Amino acid sequence: MSEFILETQDLTKEFKGFTAVDAVNLRVQRGHIHALLGPNGAGKTTCFNLLTKFLTPTRGRIVFAGIDITGESSAQIARRGVIRSFQISAVFPHLTVLENVRIGLQRFTGTSFHFWRGLSGLKKLDHRVLDLLELVDLRDMADVKAADLPYGRKRALEIATTMAMEPQLMLLDEPTQGMGHEDVDRVTALIKRVAEGRTVLMVEHNMKVVASIADRITVLARGAVLAEGDYATVSRHPAVLEAYMGTEATELQGAH
Repeated sequence: MSEFILETQDLTKEFKGFTAVDAVNLRVQRGHIHALLGPNGAGKTTCFNLLTKFLTPTRGRIVFAGIDITGESSAQIARRGVIRSFQISAVFPHLTVLENVRIGLQRFTGTSFHFWRGLSGLKKLDHRVLDLLELVDLRDMADVKAADLPYGRKRALEIATTMAMEPQLMLLDEPTQGMGHEDVDRVTALIKRVAEGRTVLMVEHNMKVVASIADRITVLARGAVLAEGDYATVSRHPAVLEAYMGTEATELQGAH
């Protein structure tokens, strides 16, 4: 079994002559937290959309767990265990915290789409649901409607729901975006906790988050890989500092 759970080979996406992702070769090691960094417009989210087949690559290959998945649909890729969260919190607002996570677990019961069925058969999932909520510090809020959660806790709920689908690879798109300092710290600690024994690929702007939890970082600029390595390596890379310029470059150097 390869040490790399995900590899891309010359992954490219063009839109009417504009190259959004330019021959990206990415290798994500099993058990690592791997971060995609880059200025706005660098191609990070487009890259995520290609990996999960919300977009079709113009050229290149995507290999997951040794299997070429380039031609597969987003649903097929999700069934393989590549599970993604989004920049905007994606929870069912009128369901409780417990009910949201239970929906994630339903895929293993053969009742994934039977939302109209009685809930008695799903109660057996609640023990597992509560274990997941414990992991993300939401057990005490199990009966709270998702709409009533503070923003940072909604992101924690989304991570719990993602974990309920037993991902082999978790893709987190800007997990701390729009959060205050306290929520950022909580969600950073949460990601570190849930990543134990799992593989995480994340897009993140917050340098302190990346510095504190990422094992490896790929920096994109204008759709292409600019640098790769651990935080100490990329934060001193001249091309990376030039790409970030000014305030962001100061953050980059001072985050560790």
